[in-house]
Amino acid sequence: MIADADSHPSPLIRRARPEDASLIAALVDEAYAPYISRIGRKPGPMLDDYAQVIATSTVYVSTDDAGITGVLVMQPEGADLLLVNVAVAARSRGQGVGKRLMTFCEGCARELGCQGVRLYTHELMSENLTIYRTLGYLETHRATQDGFARVFMRKPLGTA
Repeated sequence: MIADADSHPSPLIRRARPEDASLIAALVDEAYAPYISRIGRKPGPMLDDYAQVIATSTVYVSTDDAGITGVLVMQPEGADLLLVNVAVAARSRGQGVGKRLMTFCEGCARELGCQGVRLYTHELMSENLTIYRTLGYLETHRATQDGFARVFMRKPLGTA
């Protein structure tokens, strides 16, 4: 699926393949590394085995002519689609990759008949909270999960 036709070379969102696992893991490590000192440990996505994630979850990657620019991990959960992880390569930041992935996620949720998209982020990842609020996500609650202080958010999906 073509994400859109902007000025960036050949943006494409496609299903992740098993051979993408090591590249996805490297992208996630790069994207989340700046948060280690802020939260005092590696963020949850850095702990995942991406070969296993690809095998058990719905995973898409954004690509351009130079390779993978972003990753999106989703799982249907009840009436909603859970956005487990979205990460963008450092070389692609500020180019709309994250927003395209978020829009793609919401489109997948609609295609599945989901009522909304849920996500969570660490409470100290303030940039993410700002981005998600700007995209229409509302905070539902805060809780400690797997040892992480998380902010849970949801965006209801109307008919599109």
